[in-house]
Amino acid sequence: MNREIEEIQEDLLAKAAKAADELYNIRDTYFPADPNDKISKLQAESDLVLQTLNSIPPENRKLPIQRAMYEYLKGKVLDVFSDYRKDAEDHLSKAVKLNPSLGDAWLSLGNCIWKKGDLSAAKNCFMLALSKGPNKRILCQLSMLERKMAQGTEKQAEIVEESIKHAREAIALDVRDGNSWYNLGNACLTSFFVTGAWDHSKLLQSLKAYQNAERDETMKSSPDLYFNCATVNKYLENYERALTGFEAAALKDPGLNATEEVEKIVHLLDKLESLLKGQTKAKRLASLASSLSTVNVNPSYIQVSVDRLAEGLNKGVAVVGKVLYFIKHQNVAPLYYLLCDANQICYVLSVYGIRDDVVKEGDQIILLSPYFHNVDFSWNGKVYQFKSVRVDFLEQMLVNGKALSHSHAVRASIYAQHKP
Repeated sequence: MNREIEEIQEDLLAKAAKAADELYNIRDTYFPADPNDKISKLQAESDLVLQTLNSIPPENRKLPIQRAMYEYLKGKVLDVFSDYRKDAEDHLSKAVKLNPSLGDAWLSLGNCIWKKGDLSAAKNCFMLALSKGPNKRILCQLSMLERKMAQGTEKQAEIVEESIKHAREAIALDVRDGNSWYNLGNACLTSFFVTGAWDHSKLLQSLKAYQNAERDETMKSSPDLYFNCATVNKYLENYERALTGFEAAALKDPGLNATEEVEKIVHLLDKLESLLKGQTKAKRLASLASSLSTVNVNPSYIQVSVDRLAEGLNKGVAVVGKVLYFIKHQNVAPLYYLLCDANQICYVLSVYGIRDDVVKEGDQIILLSPYFHNVDFSWNGKVYQFKSVRVDFLEQMLVNGKALSHSHAVRASIYAQHKP
């Protein structure tokens, strides 16, 4: 008879565990136009799971291992909401005391404590969870937490590198897991900003990780993946892909500001096109361009006009330009300038990681080993065509003959708009 009761109890716990997983699936995939609808649905579904758990008679959940599972599931269900719940922490704390080997309970407890702002205690929970055995979900949460802990610290870049390390460890456990790849993409994107927002190779690493995440069918419903991938494409000046990605994110979650991102990009492109078409008065343009013909550049670099640049990195090449306009726009990064070369060919310069008072209209700019991108695409029937140039490191940009230094830099981490 006791064995029969135990089996009934285990069936109810298994049923509750499955229902709890479904509850979290709703949290991660259901994005109605009205966020309150999601809260209501989560509340209704969590009440049903709690009813299942409460239907197990107290006398039938006395064994420590079974009691631990009961407390874990109850705490996990209560913690499904975005705000901190003390009752959730209480149940999860009981679970790990009853069964310290329950790694999932340590993970849930860490997530719960994170919400109340105790990041060190949350990390301790994740480390204890990992001590029970390698786990990709725990490694991903630890990686996310480390990026949060890095914010505002002197060792920001170093801590983010730890985040990347743990993200890669999660992928090593399951190379097909889309969430692990998504987490790595976020870590690389964060690294791009905290290291000065100059090294675009980090953006390319992030983009590759997001593309690998997209191969996992379970990630197709993730609006954050589309939003963050679009963000990387925006910074890489893959504007068409960025616009498509933001539109897809907006369709999946109207609560994101993805539609606003589309509007910002289109507004910027319209402004660039207008300035390039209008350029400036021919006499002034000729005067500005003529002063560039006498500029001396580092002899180890070959000076060329912008129309001689190849798509991509132009190693060992220097481009000289005169700043015509500083282009104000709605995004905080990058800074955009309209330049002309000695042949009066106009192009767009995109600059990351410096204060907006460093480069002024009329300044002479020398770009060493520039990256060139010929923007040419159509969006909603409108064609956008212009030459775009950037450099990948601060030292490769000279303003009025002087190299930039870290004194000209801004804390680029404030630029990040992705979800960590």
